[in-house]
Amino acid sequence: MVKVNAPELLTRQLASPRWQGAHIAMGTNVDCYQRAEGRYRLMPGILTALRDRANPFSLLTKGTLILRDLELLTQAAEVTEVGVSVSVGFTDEELWRTIEPGTPSPHRRLDVVRTLGGHGIGCGVLMAPVVPFLGDSPEQLRTTVRAVAEAGAVSVTPLVLHLRPGAREWFMTWLARHHPHLVGRYERMYAGGAYAPTWYQRRITRQVHELAAEFGIGPAHRGTPRRVPRPAAGPSGSPAPPAGDAEQLSLL
Repeated sequence: MVKVNAPELLTRQLASPRWQGAHIAMGTNVDCYQRAEGRYRLMPGILTALRDRANPFSLLTKGTLILRDLELLTQAAEVTEVGVSVSVGFTDEELWRTIEPGTPSPHRRLDVVRTLGGHGIGCGVLMAPVVPFLGDSPEQLRTTVRAVAEAGAVSVTPLVLHLRPGAREWFMTWLARHHPHLVGRYERMYAGGAYAPTWYQRRITRQVHELAAEFGIGPAHRGTPRRVPRPAAGPSGSPAPPAGDAEQLSLL
């Protein structure tokens, strides 16, 4: 299902006298930069509406398509608070290929973080999912947090895999096919419901926060919202050119 009139509906809502300019969080349920967006191109209209009304917003994605809208994001950040987070649960290539088929590689997602930061938009990383027994060793956590730091992320927040009905059945089928020796351990760990035990979540959170502090990044819950300063005006009143030689960055 694609709501092809989303930009028009948002524009109307933002113009309503009843709208008080609350922060709008996008991507918290369904990734707004999934493959369908490449065809329907709804986000440019949505970002334009938010920019024109200077309405604060945040985005969470694991797609690189967000870089298509880099100019709109930068324009919006000049007039309102913009927060961006990218989902990178691990950097293990083999784990990524089997558990997240069809998504950009973790390193390409970290390139998104690096590019956004280079354009003045602080980007956080939601380290999700941390996969028990497959992506949670101290070495794996350290490797991932180090890569997040090297990409220039302003924050990193771990989130352990949770298995709600529907996702649980799919994941357990996948687990039985790829890692049958772990089925019993998962059944015990998730016997109480969709979430891993509190003690385990706290352990992962503590480890990641300690690593984040070691590598110089913080544990915020989403990319720090910020405004990008407007460039100083030149003698003619037009924006002054940036210092140094301009460099055309690759967006994909």
